Amino acid sequence: MSEESSTLPPSSGGNGFARTFRSVRVRNFRLFLFGMLLSGVGSWIGFVAGPLLVLQLTDSGVMLGLDAALGALPVLLFGPWGGVIADRFDNRLAQIWTQVAYCILTLLLWGLVVTDVVEVWMVLTISFLLGVAFAMDMPVRQSFYLEMVGPDDLTNAMSLNTATFTGTRIIGPVIAGLIIGVWGLAPAFLIDGLSYLAVIAALLAMRVSELRPRQKVARATGQVRAGMRYVWRTLDLKRPMMLMLIVFLFAYNFSVFLPLMALREFGGDAGTFGKMLAVFGVGSLAGALVMASRSSVASFPRMVALAGAVGGFSILLAVAPGEAAAFLVLPLLGAAYIAFPIAGNSTLQLTSADEMRGRVMSLYTVVFLGSTPIGGPIAGVVGEHLSPRVGLAGGGVIALLAAAGAALALRSAGEDQ
Repeated sequence: MSEESSTLPPSSGGNGFARTFRSVRVRNFRLFLFGMLLSGVGSWIGFVAGPLLVLQLTDSGVMLGLDAALGALPVLLFGPWGGVIADRFDNRLAQIWTQVAYCILTLLLWGLVVTDVVEVWMVLTISFLLGVAFAMDMPVRQSFYLEMVGPDDLTNAMSLNTATFTGTRIIGPVIAGLIIGVWGLAPAFLIDGLSYLAVIAALLAMRVSELRPRQKVARATGQVRAGMRYVWRTLDLKRPMMLMLIVFLFAYNFSVFLPLMALREFGGDAGTFGKMLAVFGVGSLAGALVMASRSSVASFPRMVALAGAVGGFSILLAVAPGEAAAFLVLPLLGAAYIAFPIAGNSTLQLTSADEMRGRVMSLYTVVFLGSTPIGGPIAGVVGEHLSPRVGLAGGGVIALLAAAGAALALRSAGEDQ
């Protein structure tokens, strides 16, 4: 695209296609999106291989939950400091370093698997270290969207990036199933590790002069506490954050329940799990593209409706009598699963002050993934000793109750429109 096209206003292009893909006109974002596309394929291959490696080593749903918990625990422990990094340092350079960390750690796991010396404690340790890198990377990356495209295209850019990542869920797990079925787990981790080089290359190729950096916050004591107080005292931030906390904690344990459903409820294998993720990804892609066509408007009522959808479709998946029925529900659940955090993310970003955005997004990250150290082990125990169906249904009921409570609160405040 020409340089002139990058200066067109957000409203230019009246058709739906132009509206849905409007932020792609920005060169830096195009580079970022392409890097994430290649990296996303590798990541989904790794996401299939990781749980299967834990099950291969332990045959334990509890250990699967523990692995998920350890991968998310650093977000709970260190996530707020990731927000401080986002507010104080160059977001592009910080992402380069976190991508390097992802690459090294994943290639280390590949080396352990290919030499046949891997043990479960090694897998758990690497999951924790990857979580540390993610705790630093996530708030930085979320804050970086505004630097690339500006506030008018924020929701669109986030949605397209999410669509890219979730779209690769369609092909990545299928590729993973084929690779693992023919060559085993090791090549899956190798591809995952090398894929991070695409994002590093994209970040290095960006034109720094075309970014819109925020004013960096000076170093000071109590910055993490200041971010927490800001969110707690701002009702338009606190309400979305509390709703997300409940839904993410109880209804977003799919990394534990889906592989258990594939292997134990449906009697499948790696290919079954890969197909389930792919079908889930079709819905996620659709949900992200629908969100991309929406304007960048903070909308708590939209979040409430999507939380109810997550709960309802989780219950439907739980009662699916077989694999075929599950494949009918998974796209619907995938769409709600991805649309809910996009709505929450954009609501928080557009509501928060510039100087606090990194810390607000770090708390979003803590809520999004920091709940897994609690929810993951609980999900593992429920999935192991009761069934993944019970876990999915229980999380769905809680999400529905949370949505109903939030809807009543909106109605009583006269904000349901």
